[in-house]
Amino acid sequence: MHCERTSTMPPGPRRRAVLLGAAGAAGAAAGLGLALGPGQPRATARSAGPPALASRGGARGLAPGAPPAPSSAGTTIRTTATAAGSGGYRHLTEGAGWPRVVRAELGAAGARRAERRTPLAAFVQLTDLHIVDVQTPLRSEYFREHEGDGWRPQEALSVPGAIALIERVNSLTAGPATGLALGCAVTTGDNTDNNNGLELEWYLTAMSGGRIVPNSGDPGSYEGVQNSGVDRYWHPESRLRDADKALGFPRVDGFLEAAIREVTSPGLHLPWYSTVGNHDLLPGGCYAARQPYFAEYATGDRKLMTLPESIAGPLFDALRAGTDPRGEAFAEMLRTQRHLMRTVTADERRAPFTSQEYVAAHLQERFTGAGPVGHGYTEAHRASGELYYDFALGEAGPGVVGISLDTTDHGGDYRGSLGTAQLRWLERKLAEHAHSYVVVFSHHTSKSMNNTTPDPFRPDDKRHTGGELLGLLLAHRNVVAWVNGHSHRNEITPHGDAGGGLWEITTASHVDFPQLARVVELADNGDGTLSLFTTLIESAAPYRADGGELGQAGLASLYRELALNAPHSPRRRALSGLETDRNTELLQAR
Repeated sequence: MHCERTSTMPPGPRRRAVLLGAAGAAGAAAGLGLALGPGQPRATARSAGPPALASRGGARGLAPGAPPAPSSAGTTIRTTATAAGSGGYRHLTEGAGWPRVVRAELGAAGARRAERRTPLAAFVQLTDLHIVDVQTPLRSEYFREHEGDGWRPQEALSVPGAIALIERVNSLTAGPATGLALGCAVTTGDNTDNNNGLELEWYLTAMSGGRIVPNSGDPGSYEGVQNSGVDRYWHPESRLRDADKALGFPRVDGFLEAAIREVTSPGLHLPWYSTVGNHDLLPGGCYAARQPYFAEYATGDRKLMTLPESIAGPLFDALRAGTDPRGEAFAEMLRTQRHLMRTVTADERRAPFTSQEYVAAHLQERFTGAGPVGHGYTEAHRASGELYYDFALGEAGPGVVGISLDTTDHGGDYRGSLGTAQLRWLERKLAEHAHSYVVVFSHHTSKSMNNTTPDPFRPDDKRHTGGELLGLLLAHRNVVAWVNGHSHRNEITPHGDAGGGLWEITTASHVDFPQLARVVELADNGDGTLSLFTTLIESAAPYRADGGELGQAGLASLYRELALNAPHSPRRRALSGLETDRNTELLQAR
């Protein structure tokens, strides 16, 4: 079951925006270095923030005095996947790029900022990969009528799709705005889909490099809804006139065999850090962890592929309202509807994992890849189950710090919140890094952190909302951005005003069209302002899919094309956001 909700809230305050050409925002100056002197005062409410830059030494990857070399190659500034034709099932073709937009709600756009600019940090955000085991019994496709993304025609190809995104990141030569070498990549949660051990292994292998067989259950065949004979799902290899074929979906012989065939990931060539999301830790993304009946069902030999509307409707309503966080009504439904279940091959590898097991998997040597060991998590995190940490953001020096949070409510619900212990830890870290710039990473957005269900494993740890978290971040001027996902849409929101504030940068998922990730670059303009550049990227897969080409690259292309045509796409075209939410320069007074 998919438990995110696309935000339907209108855009924030009126935005002052200026469109730039592809090269118009390129910085011309190299270097970095913060004057951090000893004995600086600790941050207080509304702290003064980092001091101005004093040094202009060489930026990482550049010879001293050499100008940076921005490159928009491989980004949506150059080209974008664009639907060809109208009506019915559509293919994709190469379309025009999206311009870079200057946003000045939090700072003035100085006329000479480009020539005086000093790059500070550059990184890639990947979010909501939703690596899916589509054959697990815990996947609740029967909710499709209630929400289009309860099941997606493309999700059997999530692994080759994610690998093609990793290939794109590896191809980027430098920050497209500043030319600074990319320091790292950071995921912002929902790396997996169903708190499933196999999905976790596939995610870590894709990110670190290696071979993946995206199959569970019977090692020799697919066992799921796409060859079930239930006509609400696309049957790519059948003559069945299913609901999606009625909309123009093609017959693709060999699709299911190709979908479970071994693929190979090169792994990210950058160091990468992992942030956790609700789908990583909660069965279905919304039910409390460690409920034994979820493990029994997920690993067992029965799968429910259809459910009467009289039962599915109330169950889905309870899920959306958050009135069944422990999944007791869901478990009762499984018990009473066993007669509708079909026999599949049991697979212990699908077992749910705990927070400690999540960390233990990250710490395995075979998943180190480009590093660091644990990807932000340590043995201390494995012992405590606490999934938040701070880190140097890339290799650009000590002046830019990342803080990764755990906003999942382990007591259940797809909406997030933060415990008091983590909030107090964050407050201490913001004070500790008072003289560095700070970028905060989480899965949930400020608007989606409105669930305060007590954590059953920490009942005395009060939960706090996104508004409370935002208030803390705004009280520390060293915080320049809050980067997150969850909503599956691009949205950039200013918080504060020209006297001081931060940018909330929300990026679309890689499972729903348009399947994007984001490059973020931070630069000091030498005039009392910072610039945060955001640039969206697509996977490296060819735009046009060929149903007869079912190799790894062809499957990644088909993954994107099927996502475009998924029946829920027309009502969710806003996922790409406005131009002011895509490729931007976000100004900020310091």
